Amino acid sequence: MQIEHVSRLARPLSPAHPASDSHADRSPALEQLCREIDAAFAAAEAGPRASFGQRVRLALQRAIADPGVLRPDQRVGNPQNYCRHLLAADPLNRYAIAALVWEPGQASPVHGHRTWCGYAVMEGTLEETLYRWDTAGHCAVETRRHARPPGAVSYVDAGRGAIHQLGLPADAAARAVSLHIYGVAGEQIATHVNDLLAA
Repeated sequence: MQIEHVSRLARPLSPAHPASDSHADRSPALEQLCREIDAAFAAAEAGPRASFGQRVRLALQRAIADPGVLRPDQRVGNPQNYCRHLLAADPLNRYAIAALVWEPGQASPVHGHRTWCGYAVMEGTLEETLYRWDTAGHCAVETRRHARPPGAVSYVDAGRGAIHQLGLPADAAARAVSLHIYGVAGEQIATHVNDLLAA
């Protein structure tokens, strides 16, 4: 199983500043994405949860339409494992935003989600393998694979209803970059998102 590399170059986390972002380091598009996620939470308090997921998807679509949403250092990969760059963390610990950089042949483990999450593909074409949970066999069973080209957006709620594996095929010509939002505090991005499963 691959262990992902989590970079905090984009947003240093320290005991002195556990809940603060350096807003000066954020692009205008990233600032707008944070405002839109904040607005999605405000709207969810007054309406159905489905509206929240739709708002997250639309916010991701708008963010990736701006090529300046990420700085060059937030697009740097790791030759050993796919890499997460933490971009922003909500001061109320409701969400964290990260850029994932995939080199050819790198993939996430098969996983469900312990929290809601959404992602959008910015560069390259990822491959997503979907699974269903087999209660009797206590394992994930592959159901289908499909390409996730630039512009593809996904949102899922927590649970084993959306088990998948995401990765970049080994024969890809170049890296891929995706933008992700997870319903966890920034400090929990590597530990409280994925429900790792046997396939």
